[in-house]
Amino acid sequence: MFVRYQAHVPNRQGLHTGVFGLANGLAHGGKLNDEERTAWRAGNDWFNLAYPDPSDSNPSVYDPQVNPQAAAWFKDTATHLLERIEPYLEMLRRHDVQFVRLISEDPGRVIYEDAVQVVVVPHMTVN
Repeated sequence: MFVRYQAHVPNRQGLHTGVFGLANGLAHGGKLNDEERTAWRAGNDWFNLAYPDPSDSNPSVYDPQVNPQAAAWFKDTATHLLERIEPYLEMLRRHDVQFVRLISEDPGRVIYEDAVQVVVVPHMTVN
């Protein structure tokens, strides 16, 4: 199983920004107070050390021309990472940022995988 936290509605590019992107948007937009900013920075630093950045091994992984709509999902076995998401979610709630939690056995075509995450291009749906 795979888990993803993302924006409830898509952004201008039609993408559902993930939990880190949503929190980073608050921080870069100057919307966090000093305590929140310290927690955000510490959290990001921890996650940056705890798991690999897919772009380091595959620079085109998030290229919209190569992998449209690419999105990262946690493996549900990465409990040490999932447990540390809650402070981000609390921050989003305090700032009325709407997000959803998705769970899937098959979130899309895997274009990157490591021990704790996958990056997928979602399966296309036909209406």
